[in-house]
Amino acid sequence: MNYRTLIIVPAYNEDAIIGQVIDNILTEAPFADIVVVNDGSTDLTTEKAESRGVTVIELPYNMGIGASVQTGYKYAFENDYDVAIQADGDGQHPAQKIEDLVKELESGNTDLVIGSRYLNSNEKETSITRSFAKWLLAKVVTLLCGKKITDSSSGFRAANRRVIKLFSHMYPRDYPEPETVAFLVRSGYEVKEIPVRMNTRITGESSITMLKGIIYIIKVMLALIIDKFKATILIEERE
Repeated sequence: MNYRTLIIVPAYNEDAIIGQVIDNILTEAPFADIVVVNDGSTDLTTEKAESRGVTVIELPYNMGIGASVQTGYKYAFENDYDVAIQADGDGQHPAQKIEDLVKELESGNTDLVIGSRYLNSNEKETSITRSFAKWLLAKVVTLLCGKKITDSSSGFRAANRRVIKLFSHMYPRDYPEPETVAFLVRSGYEVKEIPVRMNTRITGESSITMLKGIIYIIKVMLALIIDKFKATILIEERE
């Protein structure tokens, strides 16, 4: 790898798995540095991460995924990294695909590469509700930003230096994954997806129930629509 690469690992109470996540990254992407952003964990996440010799940034309290990831981007920008990759601390993002994300950026044809669960996928959702929600979100994001995006909510992604600088100064807090994708596309940045098969959650259970999933989709769509109107108003004011 020719680019200085940083892996940003946001983590909240992941002491049961964070060591294995770091070990996998060190094995599969030895060319990259790692920063774990501990989002106010009350367990041994920091101790487990530091025992692997990686950098750990501790937030003063649980600030949420947006603040955690932006902290990582600020660190990447201030330390002159060329590429920043998000990889969650729960082990669901496959470390063996990190190199593929970086290679796409090295081609120089894109600014952000997303690891998509749904691009060229033959996997079927077991839940009709999840399948419909996935389809609906993809349609809304595609409609609002004018580009087909199959997995805007994927947190497994790689950003180049331009995007690192942007995200270090501006990053949404509530629904950062789809909001940043829509914003980048509307702003003229190149966004690309590559197919990725996510790992099964190793420990713990997802807190997203069917009802929470439906509410999430509705809130995301409203946030994207509001962002679209804000952008339109700003453009009209400048004109």
